[in-house]
Amino acid sequence: METELTKKTRIKCDDWDDGAGPAPRHVSCLFPEILTMIFTYLDVRDRGRVGRVCVAWRDAAYSRLVWRGVEARLHLRRSNPSLFPSLVRRGIKRVQILSLRRNLRDLIVDGVPNVESLNLSGCYNLTDAVLDNALSQELPSLTMLNLSLCKQITDSTLGRIASYLKNLEWLDIGGCSNVSSNGVLLIACGLKKLKVLNLRSLRLITDQAIEHLAGISYIFVEGMPHLEYLCLQDCQKLTDVSLKHVGDKMSNLKVLNLSFCANITNAGLRFLAKMPALLELNLRVCGNISDIGIGHLSMGNSRLTSLDVSFCERITNQSLIHISQGMFHLKSLSLGSCPIDDDGLQILAEAVGSLRSLDIGQCSRVTDRGLLIIGENLKNLESIDLYGCTKVTKVGIEKLKLMNLLTKINLRI
Repeated sequence: METELTKKTRIKCDDWDDGAGPAPRHVSCLFPEILTMIFTYLDVRDRGRVGRVCVAWRDAAYSRLVWRGVEARLHLRRSNPSLFPSLVRRGIKRVQILSLRRNLRDLIVDGVPNVESLNLSGCYNLTDAVLDNALSQELPSLTMLNLSLCKQITDSTLGRIASYLKNLEWLDIGGCSNVSSNGVLLIACGLKKLKVLNLRSLRLITDQAIEHLAGISYIFVEGMPHLEYLCLQDCQKLTDVSLKHVGDKMSNLKVLNLSFCANITNAGLRFLAKMPALLELNLRVCGNISDIGIGHLSMGNSRLTSLDVSFCERITNQSLIHISQGMFHLKSLSLGSCPIDDDGLQILAEAVGSLRSLDIGQCSRVTDRGLLIIGENLKNLESIDLYGCTKVTKVGIEKLKLMNLLTKINLRI
């Protein structure tokens, strides 16, 4: 409600005349448009609080401009008649469900029918039956769906998604351990606009799943022509055959995560080397990858801007030689726990001056000499990880602190 002080000030503002002296300076005199602009600088919780001050502030705080891009985080438990109308009035179209105790259909069909992003990550009681009830009609506005760690869903749910969510561009089903290659086939058949796909830790999928995504398994499957980001982290059954399909058919792919894929080898990297759009590649904890594989990449792909080979114990100074001869656009390089030394860093630093982020954590052979080389050559470096570098001392670190652009030096896990 409007306080007495606010009312008096408003009256004074209304009665003020140009000839009566300077206007009183009070926030209640501001135009609603100005209030709205001010409220956009508040954090999400305070945006809700200012709407309780008075009617004028409530009207300004409920402007859609104030809530643009905000994700509502909800516990769907008991019925709340004012909840969904409030979200619609504020124009909120991104929703995260923290816990689910009521019908999901109440939200995505009846409550906020124009929802664009729905995050159900970690809802342990989410089942195929719940989603079957919720996904009973097309939802053309929904473009982002996160079902990661919803361990009860199966291929059946993916069939529903492929049928009713045709405009999805972003899908995360990481950790949904009951999803198989058949589920990936349903995705490939129905979700032609998909740009981001996360299949992390789907232990049941095989090379056949990647065949489906590449569009070479069946005549009626065209593949994923718009896919730009693909996460296959910890998909243990994938082999170099999958990399061949990716390299041959996914020409628009920009980011590929293969970390913890134990069965891929150097031979598979030859197929990735010819990908024209690939910018970021994660090979973290891929134990079969060695200097030979990095050599394949450097010969065919000079566009990489990010490479992670952390904990690949067969990556040595020879890999840094390969990188220095073919990866001139690298901005981020992770070499954590790789057996490299100061000589390798010198070769790298003198050739790849574009680096902005460097991780050499737990590289126990690196000394202060290596840090001096980095300081003299990597002028664009902004971040460096030195955790576990036991031969590095304060002398080397002080040299790094003299770098103009370096803002982060990590010495802890």
